[in-house]
Amino acid sequence: MEGDKKSSSVSDVGAWAMNVISSVGIIMANKQLMSSGGYAFSFATTLTGFHFAVTALVGMISNATGLSAAKHVPFWELLWFSIVANMSIAGMNFSLMLNSVGFYQISKLSMIPVVCVMEWILHSKKYTNEVKMSVVVVVIGVGVCTVTDVKVNAKGFICACIAVLSTSFQQISIGSLQKKYSIGSFELLSRTAPIQAGSLLVLGPIIDYYLSGKLILDYQFGSGAILFILLSCSLAVFCNVSQYLCIGRFSAVSFQVLGHMKTVCVLTLGWLLFDSELTFKNIMGMVVAVVGMIIYSWAVEAEKQGNSKIIPHAKHSLTEEEFRLLKEGMEVTVLKDAELGESKA
Repeated sequence: MEGDKKSSSVSDVGAWAMNVISSVGIIMANKQLMSSGGYAFSFATTLTGFHFAVTALVGMISNATGLSAAKHVPFWELLWFSIVANMSIAGMNFSLMLNSVGFYQISKLSMIPVVCVMEWILHSKKYTNEVKMSVVVVVIGVGVCTVTDVKVNAKGFICACIAVLSTSFQQISIGSLQKKYSIGSFELLSRTAPIQAGSLLVLGPIIDYYLSGKLILDYQFGSGAILFILLSCSLAVFCNVSQYLCIGRFSAVSFQVLGHMKTVCVLTLGWLLFDSELTFKNIMGMVVAVVGMIIYSWAVEAEKQGNSKIIPHAKHSLTEEEFRLLKEGMEVTVLKDAELGESKA
């Protein structure tokens, strides 16, 4: 039993580590690929289409070689999920274009409380006061170290709302679909990736043209840009798999908290590798955010232990309804024994 718990803990840490490393890695690779000082590849939505195309290819190879099994999920559920996921991607890109970076960060910070409310509405999930407190600390910490100027307009606000709602719903749906159809994280990803890849590769260039005013067909693909696109796509496979894995194992709220850990890592690596400015305000915000994440981990673990103590106790106690059913069952048994005695006589 203890061996199973240790194995599960190692798997949990592995899933978290894969997501953090691949996510931070892809951000760094994309920064070099998309920045004006790098290769100026300003086609973010199309690049996401490339990511899902490579992920879909890996899924097909895995299914063909027997490394994973293709499980059935109704097409309309896959289509609905893919539409919501693509709305999330497009909404985030439009939000970043139309709003200031400060408001964009605020909209991302709002995802944790939005996910909490949506899980409460959809699944009647409740959170302890400790979890709520830790989430507030994380949000405040990340807000202090990332939010600067805050400017918003009507179009930008609408795009931000669509992005936050669709992203929150998508992340909740990942866990729901896995439980509903008893499907693994990679199997679900391999079913949704082809639909997302096809739609993003068709619509991506149009969205990117609206965002940047440039056509991808006019871009000069050099060897360096191609190398970083392949690196970005490779990291995206691990990032996508670990996202589904983490949400399936834990929850959408835990995944959002982890996402802010990645923000802290990106700020630190940006300072180390790209000479980005790191002020005292940034450092204090990161410290508060990390403290909030530690409190969150403790609160979730305390909640699990509390639930494990309640369940065994409930098994040893009978409700009034169970007593009544047990009594009725005994009376029926006595009557049947009496009837059998009479028939023998």
